[in-house]
Amino acid sequence: MVCLGNICRSPLAEGILKEKIKQHQLDWVVDSAGTGYWHVGEGPDQRSVAVARQRGIDIRDQRARQLRSKDLEEFDLIFAMDTSNYRSIVNMAPRPALSEKVHLILDLIYPGEGRSVPDPYYDDYGFEGVYDMLEEACDQIIVKFR
Repeated sequence: MVCLGNICRSPLAEGILKEKIKQHQLDWVVDSAGTGYWHVGEGPDQRSVAVARQRGIDIRDQRARQLRSKDLEEFDLIFAMDTSNYRSIVNMAPRPALSEKVHLILDLIYPGEGRSVPDPYYDDYGFEGVYDMLEEACDQIIVKFR
C-alpha cells in the first residue's frame, strides 16, 4: 500500500487489509510505504488513527517509511493510492516486468477508470470517505487474490 507520505491513506489501507486477512485466516504479508521521505519514522496521522479506531482497527504501531525499489521485487502486489504515486512507483521499478505488479487500488472497484483515493491530509472531514473507499477496495483484494 503506497501513498505520498505514508501517514494517511496507506496506513489505513494496511490496517484494513490486515484486519481482513485476520478475519479470513490468510497467510499474507501487508506493508505500507510512501514515495516521499518527509514522514519517515513517524506514526500515522492522528485523524487516520481516529477513523480506524472508530471502525475497530488499531494502526498506532505503524511507522512511515519510504518505498524502496527492492520492495517491487519482494512484494507480489503494490497498490498505489493515486495516479501520481502510481507513476512514481512504476518509474522506480528496477526492471520493466516489475512494474506489472503496480496497480491503482481503486481499479479494483472501478476497473479501468484510473480513479485516485483523495488525499485527506488537508481536509479533516475526508478521512471517513477515504476509509470507506479503502475498505471496499480491500474487500475486492480478498475476493480477487484469495
